[in-house]
Amino acid sequence: MGSAAEAATGDAAFLRALLDAEAALTRAQASLGLAPAAAADAVTAAAAGTDAARFDVRALATRARAGGNPVIPLVADLGAAVGDEHSPYVHRGATSQDIMDTAMALVSVRTLDLVLGDLARTERALARLAREHRDTVMPGRTLTQHAVPTTFGLKAAGWRSLVLDARDRVRVVRDGLPVQLGGAAGTSAAFAVYGASDTAALVAAYARELGLAAPVLPWHTLRTPVADLAGALAFAAGALGKTAVDVLTLSRTEIREVSEGTGGGSSAMPHKANPVRATLIAASARRAPLLAATLYGSMAAEDERPAGAWHAEWEPLRDLLRLVGGAARDAAELAEGLRVHADAMRAHLDLTHGLIVSERLAAELAPVLGRARAKDVLIRVARRAAAEDRPLLELLAEELDPHETELKDLDLVALTDPTQYAGSAGVLTDRALERR
Repeated sequence: MGSAAEAATGDAAFLRALLDAEAALTRAQASLGLAPAAAADAVTAAAAGTDAARFDVRALATRARAGGNPVIPLVADLGAAVGDEHSPYVHRGATSQDIMDTAMALVSVRTLDLVLGDLARTERALARLAREHRDTVMPGRTLTQHAVPTTFGLKAAGWRSLVLDARDRVRVVRDGLPVQLGGAAGTSAAFAVYGASDTAALVAAYARELGLAAPVLPWHTLRTPVADLAGALAFAAGALGKTAVDVLTLSRTEIREVSEGTGGGSSAMPHKANPVRATLIAASARRAPLLAATLYGSMAAEDERPAGAWHAEWEPLRDLLRLVGGAARDAAELAEGLRVHADAMRAHLDLTHGLIVSERLAAELAPVLGRARAKDVLIRVARRAAAEDRPLLELLAEELDPHETELKDLDLVALTDPTQYAGSAGVLTDRALERR
C-alpha cells in the first residue's frame, strides 16, 4: 500500500488511460485526414486536465455492467462532452476491446517505468554490498545445513544478477507493449469505410500518439503481449523474493548475520524488530505466479473476440502490476538499508568445530594418506568433534603423526581455516559486477 505503483494502477489511472486512448485515436485519424483537426482538439480537451473530472469512475463502473465493459458508457459521456458537432469522431471505427487493451498497455507501461526505477535502486545497493563484502566469508548453506564457506559478496552479487535479469525482461516487455486497433472483428473494416485506405498507417499513427508499439496484427485473441507481461512480472516477483527469503533466514535471532535497517514492531512483543520489508516481498513472490496463471489461462480465447477471456485479465493484471511495484519499492529500501554483521558470519564458521572445511581436507589428504585412510581419519575426527566439542585442528593433530614424511608439507592450520576456503568467490563476484 502507498506505493507509486498503487496510484499508477488505481481507478483514476485506468480512467486516465481510457481517455488518453480515445483522444489519441481521434488525433491519429485527424493526422491522416480522416477526422477534422477541430474534432481532435475537442476530444483531447474533453479528455484532458480538469475537464476529465466530469467523468465519474464509480458511475462508469456501475453502468459498465450493462455492456460488459466501461468503454461503452465512457464513449457516451465523452461524446456528450464534445457536443454534437464532434461526437461522431469519438471512438470512430473502434471496438470496446481496442480501447480497453490499449488502456491496459498504457497503465502497464506507466507502472513498469516505476518498477524499473526501483529495480535500478535495488541493483545499485546490492552492487555496493557485493563490493564491500567481496571477501567477507560466511557459511554456505545447502539443504538448511552448513556446507562449505562462501562470501556475502558472492551472495549479494547473485541477488543483483537476478534483479538485472528481471530488469531486462521487464524492459523488453515495456518497450514492446502495443496498441490495439482492429475494430469489431479484427479486420479494420469500419476504418476503411471511414476513409482509411491504409489501415496499417492508422495503427502506426495511433501508436505514435501514445508512445506504444504498433502490432503487426490486432491481438484481440492473440494474447502474446499479456502473456509476456505476466511472465516478466512473475519473474520479477520471484527474483526479488529470492533476496527476501535469504534475508529472512539470515536475520533469524539465532543467526543474525544480517538485519533490516529499520525493523517492524510487534503488537504483543516490544523486543521484536521484524524483517517486514523482506516479509512483504516474500509474500508478493508467492502470490504473483497465481495471478500470472490467470493471465496465461486467458490465452485460450475463442473466435475473433472472446467472451470472458479478456475480461478475466483486468483485475489480476492490475493486482500483479501493483504487487510487483510494491515489491520493487520494498526491495530498494531493503537493499539500501541492509546491515551486514560480518562478526556473526565469522563466528558461525566455527559452529561445526572446523568440519565446514572437511571437503577440502578430504581432497588434500587423499593423495597423501591414500583415499581409504583419509576417509577413515576424517570420519573419526568428525565424530569426535561433535562428541567432545573440540576443534578439528586439535583432533587431527592427535590422529596424525606430524613426523610422517608424507605429512611434512601439509599446513594443517591453513587447511582448517575456513576463511581460506572460499574458492573463486571473489573472482565470481568481480565478474558478476562487470554486468551493467
